[in-house]
Amino acid sequence: MTSPSHGPPLARLLDATADAVQAVRSGRSLTDVLAKVSPELRPGVQALSFHALRWLGSAQVLREQLAPKPPPPPVDALLLVALALLWPTGTADGLGNTAPPYPEHTLVDQAVAAMRQRAPAAANFANAVLRRFLRERDALVAAVKHSPLGAYNHPLWWIEKLKRDWPEHWQALLIGANRKPPMTLRVNARRGSGTAYVQRLAALGRAATLLDDPPWQTLGRGQTVVLTEPCPVTALHGFAQGEVSVQDAAAQRAAPLLLQGGAGHGPLPAGARVLDACAAPGGKTAHLLELADLDLLALDSDPVRLARVQDTLNRLQLKAAVQAGDARQPRQWWDGRPFDAILLDAPCTASGIVRRHPDVRWLRRADDVHALAQVQAEMLDALWPLLKPGGRLLYATCSVFRAEGSQQIDAFMQRPHPSAPRRDDSSPGHLLPTPDNGPKGVSAGGPTPQDGFFYTLLHKT
Repeated sequence: MTSPSHGPPLARLLDATADAVQAVRSGRSLTDVLAKVSPELRPGVQALSFHALRWLGSAQVLREQLAPKPPPPPVDALLLVALALLWPTGTADGLGNTAPPYPEHTLVDQAVAAMRQRAPAAANFANAVLRRFLRERDALVAAVKHSPLGAYNHPLWWIEKLKRDWPEHWQALLIGANRKPPMTLRVNARRGSGTAYVQRLAALGRAATLLDDPPWQTLGRGQTVVLTEPCPVTALHGFAQGEVSVQDAAAQRAAPLLLQGGAGHGPLPAGARVLDACAAPGGKTAHLLELADLDLLALDSDPVRLARVQDTLNRLQLKAAVQAGDARQPRQWWDGRPFDAILLDAPCTASGIVRRHPDVRWLRRADDVHALAQVQAEMLDALWPLLKPGGRLLYATCSVFRAEGSQQIDAFMQRPHPSAPRRDDSSPGHLLPTPDNGPKGVSAGGPTPQDGFFYTLLHKT
């Protein structure tokens, strides 16, 4: 039996999705796993994997109730995928998620067929487990929701950390992380306005909304567009020609913040020397160059990911120096000329973008927060001396954990520095992906139009 879209058989998709989920549970990034899936299967496997990983906690607790003794990993992975897909979500959950368009009996039938290929001896076991869930679903679902893992679909350490960091917002953050994110665009300011691009999309039958900018933003206003329905980038008008890029609304705050300089500071002059210290994949690098003429160095420690920066610049017809190097080791790459401004979009847990990358919550461990915070501190200390007197550094992370945001900057401010940093009071700080903290312009019933981020602008006195 094939899927309703006449694509690959559902059993094949379920088998490949189980492989992907099993790989994530063993510590591999879903992005890396999907890159190795055959092009024929990849779209379906990606959609099913995202769904399964969003509801993996519920599926895991449910499987423990139905089969307390853990089956072998290949069997367990397929069972978890099937249970996640059978889990009652749909539009009634208020999250904008809809279950795959498969009738329950079809899903069970195809999951059992996939199990016969994957682990023949477990096919009858899988059939019994899945059919028991359908018979006793209401009672089982109610029981699962008594477990924090089953109710919130995040590891327990993650839940407890959010409770401590955000006692008034933790539930909204966890629930919001299972929302499907909007597809947000950044219109190239050198090529046109957001208003004109929305009108152009409307003429082509594609609905979109122009988001309002925060009050502090003066550069690059009116360039953030959110699509009513996501689409492949190849279907975006003008994408190949560099008219538009895909970038979350929160990530689009970095370039204006750095260029404007905050309260009491003027914008960077033309030709200013700027360092983007962790540039890959290049969205913020490109945004800086769309808004200003700069002498910009795009640095990243990963040469493979650095190639994506150059690809982005080529598509947008922008120029910057691109160099591989560790931001913590300036002696290896710095030419000795100080910078007017530095953007440090530091490595982090990515806890603020988990709705876009649902595997992150299952890949991270509790001690990763401390380890990454140490890397962030080392980068701050290494890069601060590279600023000119009067220069500015924008520290950013796509995290909602305070250890990677406000607590990191508090610790930096308390350490001794030859040139004292001054924190800009107009900096946004933590941007939480909750309805009351996002930019306006999208209906209240839709997904929050921004990811979780942290921004603080520091000035060198």
